[in-house]
Amino acid sequence: MNNFKLGVDVVSAHNLLPKDGQGSSSAFAELYFDGQKFRTTIKEKDLNPAWNESFYFNISDPTNLHYLTLDVYLYNHIRGSSSSSFLGKVSLSGTSFVPYPDAVVMHYPLEKRGIFSRVRGEIGLKAYITNDAAIKSSIPVASSESNNTTNSVHADAHAPANPITNTLPREKVGARHTFHHLPNPNHHHHHDQSSALPADAHYVTKYEADAMKSEAVPPPKLVRMHSAASVQPVDYALKETSPFLGGGRVVGGRVIRKDKAASTYDLVERMYFLYVRVVKARDLPAMDVTGSLDPFVEVRIGNYKGITKHFDKNQFPEWNQVFAFSKERMQASVLEVVIKDKDLMKDDFVGIVRFDINEVPLRVPPDSPLAPEWCRLEDKKGEKVKGELMLAVWIGTQADESFSDAWHSDAALPIDTTPTVSTVIRSKVYHAPRLWYVRVNVVEAQDLVPTEKNRFPDVYVKGQIGHQVLKTKTVAARSLNPLWNEDLLFVAAEPFEDHLVLSVEDRVGPGKDEIIGRVTIPLNAIERRADDRIIHSRWFNLEKPIAVDVDQLKKEKFSSRIHLRVCLDGGYHVLDESTHYSSDLRPTAKQLWKPPIGVLELGVLNAVGLHPMKTRDGRGTSDTYCVAKYGHKWVRTRTMVDNLCPKYNEQYTWEVFDPATVLTVGVFDNSQIGEKGSKDLKIGKVRIRISTLETGRIYTHSYPLLALHPTGVKKMGELHLAIRFTCISFTNMLYLYSRPLLPKMHYVRPFSVIQLDMLRHQAVNIVAARLGRAEPPLKKEVVEYMSDVDSHLWSMRRSKANFFRLMTVFSGSFAVGKWFGDICMWKNPITTVLVHVLFLMLVCFPELILPTIFLYMFLIGLWNFRYRPRYPPHMNTRISQAEAVHPDELDEEFDTFPTSRSPDIVRMRYDRLRSVAGRIQTVVGDLATQGERIQALLSWRDPRATAIFIILCLVCAMVFYVTPFQVVAALTGFYVMRHPRFRHRLPSAPINFFRRLPARTDSML
Repeated sequence: MNNFKLGVDVVSAHNLLPKDGQGSSSAFAELYFDGQKFRTTIKEKDLNPAWNESFYFNISDPTNLHYLTLDVYLYNHIRGSSSSSFLGKVSLSGTSFVPYPDAVVMHYPLEKRGIFSRVRGEIGLKAYITNDAAIKSSIPVASSESNNTTNSVHADAHAPANPITNTLPREKVGARHTFHHLPNPNHHHHHDQSSALPADAHYVTKYEADAMKSEAVPPPKLVRMHSAASVQPVDYALKETSPFLGGGRVVGGRVIRKDKAASTYDLVERMYFLYVRVVKARDLPAMDVTGSLDPFVEVRIGNYKGITKHFDKNQFPEWNQVFAFSKERMQASVLEVVIKDKDLMKDDFVGIVRFDINEVPLRVPPDSPLAPEWCRLEDKKGEKVKGELMLAVWIGTQADESFSDAWHSDAALPIDTTPTVSTVIRSKVYHAPRLWYVRVNVVEAQDLVPTEKNRFPDVYVKGQIGHQVLKTKTVAARSLNPLWNEDLLFVAAEPFEDHLVLSVEDRVGPGKDEIIGRVTIPLNAIERRADDRIIHSRWFNLEKPIAVDVDQLKKEKFSSRIHLRVCLDGGYHVLDESTHYSSDLRPTAKQLWKPPIGVLELGVLNAVGLHPMKTRDGRGTSDTYCVAKYGHKWVRTRTMVDNLCPKYNEQYTWEVFDPATVLTVGVFDNSQIGEKGSKDLKIGKVRIRISTLETGRIYTHSYPLLALHPTGVKKMGELHLAIRFTCISFTNMLYLYSRPLLPKMHYVRPFSVIQLDMLRHQAVNIVAARLGRAEPPLKKEVVEYMSDVDSHLWSMRRSKANFFRLMTVFSGSFAVGKWFGDICMWKNPITTVLVHVLFLMLVCFPELILPTIFLYMFLIGLWNFRYRPRYPPHMNTRISQAEAVHPDELDEEFDTFPTSRSPDIVRMRYDRLRSVAGRIQTVVGDLATQGERIQALLSWRDPRATAIFIILCLVCAMVFYVTPFQVVAALTGFYVMRHPRFRHRLPSAPINFFRRLPARTDSML
């Protein structure tokens, strides 16, 4: 018998909209679920009603719970009539219901019923699933009383003839905002065979869906942001999920283990693949007139087919290639491995080897790799023919060591299975090069020989490493021994491929420079340092830029020289990403590295609801892959071809050296399949700060992929991740909180802001160039997007967002100031008297001030522990000012640098920027004026004002010498908090005196 029930606790509502004409409302709630309807009691004239009432709905079919919706409508009861007015509604999807032990009260913002509805406030609900047979379902409200408000919770024992949820207008049901994140099965691509199974559309296998009848399964739920200033649309919010992973079901960050043993890949869903390793062949028959053949292997199972490369005229070929076929998509029970002869017109059949899938062995690491065996070839009739093929066939998971290098059936197009395509769709782990700062201190040059003998040269030194070019200032020396003593800073990557080239050049005329001499220094020969020790200088001979006569060289007894200090600075961390999102803070020199404090594990599960990024065969589709970046290690998942709801299920691990670092995961569309040479399109990215993660907890959330486009912010889909941070040394991690964020050299010899921006730009270019040479390559646009290279560019939207962030930071101070103003104005006499008493106590016992402040902060932190965030922070459209941004501001943000817009648009934007800068200029000027007035107190700029001030200072000094400090402080406090009866509307005398002081505004042009 089915005992499953949906329990709903209606706790309270807050800040409701007054609807009774008297500044209040008489609120009650109506609940609709699965054709059942319940109603709470009416709370008379209360904008913050508290019900604390529980209702229990029968669940007719637990397997359909994902498709059901709980609707809660809030109404205002109009006394003297049977009507009511709408206050707001909330819709909860079946995916947000969890078992009772994991249920918590969630406060949902009330939503509108229509465009012209006025709604305010939120309602607190606790929805959970229970199978307790002792709990009886509540008695639903009869349909005859659906419009009759009553103070009784239960009315008639008979259910309504027509389900209440079905009487709602269909268009309103379709437009309802529901708290769910799971994809609609109808949106699955037709290539995804799991679309035929409703359970697969919700990440639940068939046996798990059946198990729900005997166990309450916690489905995904919405995570509510507690800060009112950061609330954003529900569709853009973070969703917590409870998926089945390799170690069991994850509920609330804990793993409920199943009977099966957990593997090392316990943060992803275990997927089974049929692996086929094609090693080599021997004694193949001759198929051509030349007495040989051009063999290749075709591996087929159902509609999926993988092809190896072919060899020209080789009867003993060696391929050593692995193919992986997703077991859940297999449409046949026989595996066919066919050897063919490559031909211009039609490939000739050579032989075949067949395997029954049911007879293939299962291998799970750490088992040793399966040994390949020689198999005799057969013809199409099943008779033995000449030739043998060495194969290894087994069933394994994504934990298999062959997974990353294998050709995957779920990541390849059936029409294009060539080896060239397989190289750009496979998963890969990259290691970014170790970067060094190259410091070149140009001291001086000696005995320069200019081309023109009748003048002294105007010389400068130009340094170059690869594409990096820097110049010193030009010295107009009155001798042939110019002095610079200037530093040039470059970025170099190991292994060093480029040399440092320094040339001394003479500026002959405008735009015309001539090289006097050049020196080339290999980077491997440069001295390295990890601290601020002095580098010994060296003299380097300058070589002539052009070929000269050998006899002339013999006549010259000396040559021009340049004095340099060159070193590789390993005490710095080379910033190759935005400072706010740094994933690694270690210095370049490995001897300065500290042991790791923990391990970060990432499981890339799947993506749902992706937007089509291209058109293929007349329909929209995407070929997506994920890139994760943390420290020097970059990872790339396999490309899921032709799939808008891809399942990756790949797990990666990083060592963590500092908790104040950020993991970045991005989703991209692969442009190397089909059109060549186009850029990979960015879909969205997720940032996760390690310090916000609890140790040992598994975070399974569905992250909305939010992207800013010229038309506005757009949700491109959702990315499902599983993250776990495991601490190795808790003591070392706590110790890091007392250490500087960056290495020591950043504080001993800091760089300027301009230098840091220039070096960061060069570092990103070097990393992009190195990763772009890998196979498959990480393209430059991917590296730049993951590294946030454009975060420093001007944006009106970012400027507004930063301003409002600053206002939020000072909002607490503003609130305290407003509260103190109310105290001074005696708006609440009791509170004001208590503040006077507390102030008098602190004045009499000043040693209690600091203990009281610290104890207060301790208690506040202890109180906020109950409401601590249980989820990692995510991108917020409201904080980013991306919801109501002007289209022209977005167009300006997406403009190139330098601009590519028309002169009229540039002129309009320049005028707008001038107006904003004018207001900032006024504020800065006012601040400067106040500071100059303070300086004018003792500067005798206004002799009468200074005389008054110093006489007042003398009087105050004499009074304070004879009066105890506690008395002065108490009198000052009582004067500030005096009753409004003793106040004047005009400013006080000290303020008037200060405002009359002179400033330097009179000296401004």
